[in-house]
Amino acid sequence: MRHLAARRRSPLALLVVLLLGLAMTGTAYAALQPKAEPGTSVATASTDEIAAGRQLFLANCAFCHGTNAQGAAPEAPEAQAGPSLVGVGAAAVDFQVATGRMPLAAPGVQAPANRDSVLLSQEEITALAAYVDSLGPGPDVPAQEWIDLEGADIANGGALFRTNCAMCHSSSGAGGALTRGKYAPGLMNVEPQHIYEAMVTGPQSMPVFNDANLSPEDKEDVIAFVKDIENGGNSYGGHALGALGPAGDAMFIWTFGIALLIASAVWLGRKAR
Repeated sequence: MRHLAARRRSPLALLVVLLLGLAMTGTAYAALQPKAEPGTSVATASTDEIAAGRQLFLANCAFCHGTNAQGAAPEAPEAQAGPSLVGVGAAAVDFQVATGRMPLAAPGVQAPANRDSVLLSQEEITALAAYVDSLGPGPDVPAQEWIDLEGADIANGGALFRTNCAMCHSSSGAGGALTRGKYAPGLMNVEPQHIYEAMVTGPQSMPVFNDANLSPEDKEDVIAFVKDIENGGNSYGGHALGALGPAGDAMFIWTFGIALLIASAVWLGRKAR
């Protein structure tokens, strides 16, 4: 007993207890962390699909991103200055191509969305995404359970949106200007899948929100909040100027009302003379 008591007082005992606590905490976190079902990835793609994706890549993407998706050489002209795609994952490919941002029509500070200019079918986009994902694993296309919005918590999504998204996309999801000619695009009429993919891939100036930042459930809640705004959930009366409800009316009345009062005061002053 005295021998055990002496060991408990050893300086190494505290270190052992600390290491055991960290190991148990890490194991519990890994076991309880929510995980999304894989969507489109090399793990679920066939060899033929990956081969077809490579042919699509060579025909549509290699000019800027290199024949092996390694990116343009440093000395390449601006028109060919595409980044490496190794490790971007299937979600990045689906987001960029399915929204018409890629292939890029012309170099610029930001790739604009243009769903009318989507060149590939969804089947071809899936094959292209599978090929790029085979070069290096990255975020997958989200599983249907995270974008069907069934049972989503709109209130929680609103709180998360105001904390993480509103400073760039505005409180109403209408978008906003950023620095150096860039902008945060509007989120209205955007497919839930593409909103999710943007969160996990961080296109342009957007930060990446992985599962450690926002769980798949949180992402679904944010999307549900955006869709609620799209369906009129952010309208609280008034004329919805700037999608701000009565606050927009108050700003309108203040701006034009104060000008009218000043003009009236000037007119009355001149008339009194």
